[in-house]
Amino acid sequence: MIQDGESMRGGLSTVRRQGETVLRPWRPWTPAVRELLRHLERVGFDGVPRALGEGPVDGHEVVSLLHGEVGLSPWPRALLADEGVVALGRWLRAYHQAVRDFRPAPPAVWCDPDARWRPGLIVRHGDLTTWNSVWTDDRLVGVIDWDLAMPGEALDDLAQLAWYSVPLRLPERQRRAGYGAGGAPLARRLRLLCDAYGARPADVLDALARVQREETDRIARLGPLGADPWATFLRRNFVPDIEEERAWTLARREELLGASP
Repeated sequence: MIQDGESMRGGLSTVRRQGETVLRPWRPWTPAVRELLRHLERVGFDGVPRALGEGPVDGHEVVSLLHGEVGLSPWPRALLADEGVVALGRWLRAYHQAVRDFRPAPPAVWCDPDARWRPGLIVRHGDLTTWNSVWTDDRLVGVIDWDLAMPGEALDDLAQLAWYSVPLRLPERQRRAGYGAGGAPLARRLRLLCDAYGARPADVLDALARVQREETDRIARLGPLGADPWATFLRRNFVPDIEEERAWTLARREELLGASP
């Protein structure tokens, strides 16, 4: 866990702990994200940071600290267990219930400048990776790093969560998470995640293929314009990795749908 006064570099930003708060870079879409976090606080949804203060502090936003261990590789024991993926599915279902009545104030700006809310959409977390989950005592504390929140389909959040937490990733990345030579029990973990949320695995796999294609399209569209985070993703050559994992998952569709927990 990040210590008081320590800075930590994430995928996109360097954050700094200051007491029981975290300072994150203020970005053009930060006001919309803070509006979302304030909504979650009003409806009593736990497991997310609270937006503190009224504006930027030395170019940073201030959010509350969630205590625990983030799901870096190798994963925490709780995340490797079946109970971990079930906890994530339940958390996401509760989040979507909490956010379904949220209406962003126009003209909200998101990390994707073309993203617009319309009836039927929710505001997705948008970055549901294991390294944004926080764990303590084998319990899911919550989910951090809401920078990539944007309007979208609820099922796309679940698909992204399956991508990173089942994980529907190449074998070497499964081993890096801590599953050993045999890899993760993918079909079982996919079914457990979907059951916990209340969705069909086939629908989630369909959504994942679309999410991965949309992500590569977004990098290709916004990256050359210098718009972060997409410019960073382009510079780090994420597109071939995403396309490879998309093809890998599509080739194993029947296998992934073939087991019960």
